[in-house]
Amino acid sequence: MIFHLLVPFFLFIVGIFGIFLSRKNIILVIMSLELLLLSINYYLIFFSYFLDDLLGQVFSLLILSVAASESAIGLAIIISYYKLYTL
Repeated sequence: MIFHLLVPFFLFIVGIFGIFLSRKNIILVIMSLELLLLSINYYLIFFSYFLDDLLGQVFSLLILSVAASESAIGLAIIISYYKLYTL
């Protein structure tokens, strides 16, 4: 059970370090934000199962939709940089 509490904690710490260490690269910042959202989802699903409550899983789905839109924005940034530097 302690494993399910330590893994998202370390993911959260890696995400925080990724944001603070790579402020100039927007793609790495977005990837670090994805790690933060992943660790929060892990906690929500774990405590939702542990407390036998469905609300954590609903919030997890909402956070996953935000993460998917964030990934789409990151992909759009990559495509715009590719078009800018290849033409």
